[in-house]
Amino acid sequence: MKETDKLRVLLPHWIEHNEDHANEFRDWALQAGTATDDIQAAAAALLHANEFLESALKKLGGALPPPNLQEE
Repeated sequence: MKETDKLRVLLPHWIEHNEDHANEFRDWALQAGTATDDIQAAAAALLHANEFLESALKKLGGALPPPNLQEE
């Protein structure tokens, strides 16, 4: 598998992973007292990073299914 194809499989996973963490951060931020703003900013930064990851994925031609799910 070419490296770019590997990225087309990995990038959607990374994007979803960041979204999951951002949601978890937001939940914890509600209990963080004086650190609330910092934790919310970290969540926002993850979602901003996803914008770059989504752009990269688009430039590579979009998502590919994991190799074990591809039809031959």
